[in-house]
Amino acid sequence: MIEPTLTLERRLLKEHALIIACDEVGRGALAGPVAVGAAVIDPSRSRKRVPAGLRDSKLVPEARRPDVAARAAAFVQHSAVGWASSEEIDEIGIIRALGLAAVRAIADLRAHGVIPEDALVILDGNHDYITPAGESGLRVKPVIKADRDCASAAAASVIAKVARDSVMVGLHDELPAYGWARNKGYASLDHREAIGLHGMSVHHRRSWAIAPAPTLF
Repeated sequence: MIEPTLTLERRLLKEHALIIACDEVGRGALAGPVAVGAAVIDPSRSRKRVPAGLRDSKLVPEARRPDVAARAAAFVQHSAVGWASSEEIDEIGIIRALGLAAVRAIADLRAHGVIPEDALVILDGNHDYITPAGESGLRVKPVIKADRDCASAAAASVIAKVARDSVMVGLHDELPAYGWARNKGYASLDHREAIGLHGMSVHHRRSWAIAPAPTLF
């Protein structure tokens, strides 16, 4: 298994004062919000040991994620999670909603003293959805597989994943029929069967073609 490192961050910090790594969670779900995690690495933290067990959130067993996320949050200089609701996803589409969530995460960092304009933003993937969302003053660098290879992006990923899972467990308590405590809003077989029995809730992404959605697990 590939372990994330700080190699890219150290190289980029020779030219930039900070690194802000962003990664999204919940993009493919049928219900609930999308979340974008943001994690800040400064030069001093780039020389520290990467926390044990830190991986892209998809590679961390669910039972271990809260502990890994807590260590990741303690490791980075600052972290934040930005959100876009299912209603916003329906209204503006998933890509613009991802940008909105990222802008909100960066605004949270700014409120805690981070100056995003001093940073290079590493964005997991191959598409910059942040700049079109209104953050035109930032330098954004999409990096394919950043959540796998870069410790900063892995931290953002697992922090956002734990935060979103907590939201979905809370929504499960509100509407237990859909099994969100287990499937976290994704297209599991029990989730699709519940939609067939009960219809869509206010937390479902109604603009999506949910009925024929493929089963992910």
